[in-house]
Amino acid sequence: METTLAREMGSVPVVEEVRPIRYCLYARKSTEQDEVQALSIDSQIKEMTALAERDGIDVIEVKRESHSAKETGQRPVFNQIIDEVRVGKFDGLLTWAPDRIARNAGDLGKVIDLMDAGLLREIRTYNQKFSNNPNEKFLLMILGSQAKLENDNKRINVKRGLKTRAEMGLLPGVAPVGYANDRRRDHKCEMVVDPIRSPIVKQMFEKAGYERWSGRRIYAWLKNDLDFRTKNNKHLSVSSVYLTLKNPFYCGVYEYPRGSGNWYTGRHTALISRDLYQLVQDKLLEDHKPKHTQHSFTFTKIMVCGECGSGITGVEKKKIIKSDGTERTYIYYTCTKSKGVPCANPYIREDNLIEQLAAMIDQVELDEIGARKVIEAEVARYNKLQAATRNPGERLKAKEMDVRRYAKYLLQNGTVEEKRDLLEYMRGKIVMKDKQIALTK
Repeated sequence: METTLAREMGSVPVVEEVRPIRYCLYARKSTEQDEVQALSIDSQIKEMTALAERDGIDVIEVKRESHSAKETGQRPVFNQIIDEVRVGKFDGLLTWAPDRIARNAGDLGKVIDLMDAGLLREIRTYNQKFSNNPNEKFLLMILGSQAKLENDNKRINVKRGLKTRAEMGLLPGVAPVGYANDRRRDHKCEMVVDPIRSPIVKQMFEKAGYERWSGRRIYAWLKNDLDFRTKNNKHLSVSSVYLTLKNPFYCGVYEYPRGSGNWYTGRHTALISRDLYQLVQDKLLEDHKPKHTQHSFTFTKIMVCGECGSGITGVEKKKIIKSDGTERTYIYYTCTKSKGVPCANPYIREDNLIEQLAAMIDQVELDEIGARKVIEAEVARYNKLQAATRNPGERLKAKEMDVRRYAKYLLQNGTVEEKRDLLEYMRGKIVMKDKQIALTK
């Protein structure tokens, strides 16, 4: 009676029911060598699932990941779990060991912050439990810091071991093209000559050094003529060709680490001599040296832009021919835009320009082009030559020569001065517009 009345009056406190913890089972396996001996993901899930069934743990989702926990924020699945804990999807983590969660201070700090905020209520491992109390959180931080200490020590030990091998003449890492890594256990870091690819690599250096081939020409030769492929069955790219030609490993020496200034003589068999290697480096340096040349373009001073009235300038462009890797040079003429106004007059290539000039000569009167003066001078020079050789019967008259044909010949094969002299005789201006030229009065 009294108890019922007390309850009605509110004097007996009501105990709030504690919600069961909802766990996410997180299994992670690093792809790095230092954790090869760790349990696989499937083994972790099997053991932790059995633990959950034994202890009545409510696992609502299983997540897998194969990323290293050494660097902060580099695990997408772990980052997703952190976000889902913040929104209340999980409030417990089930994992094989503390180092599965974090091996760095940043990720470990995120977990501790979630526990401090009451969002992450518990972390269960195979033989430990961590809840939101000072002692257990402190122990979790110690175990996470211990894992980080192990990583740091391993990194130092690995660097020391690699440096020692480099000093022994063994280059750590993947063998460059032309060599292969020795897979025998007692020959770690040793490299042997690839009998299939090494002769081709040697020819690459010989063609660059002795025959002065460019890297692009070597690339075309390897791909089109030889169908040369690496051990991964891929063609060498242009950049890979240049990297190969710059690699001193092929002449027996190497720098380790790169950029350190520490040079060692390798125990491997050199494919080329040091003299040939230096010859190739000189060739590569010559190819990349800026070339400051003064160009004298034939038709720049005799044409104007038909769009804005500015002068015309010439531009030299180089193009690599894909079929054979050779380099060709083309000359284009375009507006100088010296009038200071927008001009969209397109460029014209020199060979096209010459074709139009030759056609123009067929359309104008001979007196208009004034080419007879040039031809008369040429006839006088010819007759003087015949007199010196005592062949007076071979003397010519200007009218006997085909003026138009000779003018076209000068446009195609004459010197810059001869071409300019010929075109300057035309009465009027040569106007270039929309890749077409015209003679104006």
